Amino acid sequence: QVQLVESGGGLVQAGGSLRLSCAASGIILSIGDMGWHRQAPGKQRELVAAITSGGSTNYADSVKGRFTISRDNAKNTVYLQMNSLNAEDTAVYYCNAGVLTVVMSQPRWREVWGQGTLVTVSS
Repeated sequence: QVQLVESGGGLVQAGGSLRLSCAASGIILSIGDMGWHRQAPGKQRELVAAITSGGSTNYADSVKGRFTISRDNAKNTVYLQMNSLNAEDTAVYYCNAGVLTVVMSQPRWREVWGQGTLVTVSS
């Protein structure tokens, strides 16, 4: 079974920075696309940033120029560097990944989600 564990959330003042990490563990043959999503109170979950296995990235318009997604394939980890944070960035941040794992002795792709980490930006 594959797990994703996020870390790095917390309370930060407006204008500040945080770096989120998400590490995958378990039986992992390969990892495809990885991404960060967020869900603010009363709102739907939205994609923040994504990165392919080759390193191509895309971002939500609201975070372009402020957030940077990166990954370390050797560590099965994806990062989200968040700068110039504002109150609208307050949310629970979730990472997800497409993971090639073993299910009943067969290789299978599975989409895996982390448990979420809370980011609170005070104004």
